Amino acid sequence: MQNETPAAVAARFTGRPVSGERRLSGTLAEVTLGDGRTVMVKRGDGERAAWAEAAGLRWLAEAGTVRIPTVHGRDARWLVTDRVATGTPSAGAAERFGRELAALHASGARAFGAPPPGGPEDAYIGLAPMRNVTGSDWPRWYAEHRVLPYLRSAVDQGTVRRTEAPVIERVCERLPELAGPAEPPARLHGDLWNGNVLWGADGHTWLIDPAAHGGHRETDLAMLHLFGCPHLDRVLDGYQEVAPLAAGRPDRIGLHQLFPLLVHAVLFGRGYAEQALAAAESALRI
Repeated sequence: MQNETPAAVAARFTGRPVSGERRLSGTLAEVTLGDGRTVMVKRGDGERAAWAEAAGLRWLAEAGTVRIPTVHGRDARWLVTDRVATGTPSAGAAERFGRELAALHASGARAFGAPPPGGPEDAYIGLAPMRNVTGSDWPRWYAEHRVLPYLRSAVDQGTVRRTEAPVIERVCERLPELAGPAEPPARLHGDLWNGNVLWGADGHTWLIDPAAHGGHRETDLAMLHLFGCPHLDRVLDGYQEVAPLAAGRPDRIGLHQLFPLLVHAVLFGRGYAEQALAAAESALRI
């Protein structure tokens, strides 16, 4: 099966004949089934990528809140899901998404860092490895398993200079006082940038490509701020209706952005390192 085509993969996992295939990239294709439905066929970039993504999608879907594409199957190399027909973002859909996202977070996780049931401990966020090691104390867990591993990688690469690292290390040391009120582990999408939020033609909002794990709900919201989201103010209005956020959240956005910014620094270079350093400086002024 090493040279299997996306069309063959789709037929294998859905049990249906295929009428067409369209390659979108080297790792992604749309495949049309004989009954007219379209599925997405994705080739994993890492040994556990398809496994982690499939487990994450199923865990998020189990909450019955935000719409999640159905997983038709996966193996060590491939993942097949339903295709989402996209439309135009609207304020009403954004408010509904906010309410659904709040409910998703409230469905919880067994611990900070907990992987989805059946998912691997060694997972991914985008192309970067991400270890789902559990902890009961969010500030300590966030520092040890989300910020510092990527800071060390960025320093080793030279993307963050060794003389710059202490400002981020100081944030980690002060996390217990900077983090705000303690909260229970939330069920996070984990990679909630705008590209993973699909505004469906059905008027609903759909989530794809998770790096799902148990975490702090403000981390997902900080990702929406970081990379932009249509009608974000309405998303937050809807969220607050269902699960009001702790006072001071806007001041903590940079704190929660440290993790994705350092991941991007490792993957994409110095520009994101500079943003991470600025976020750290901002967090220290809370």
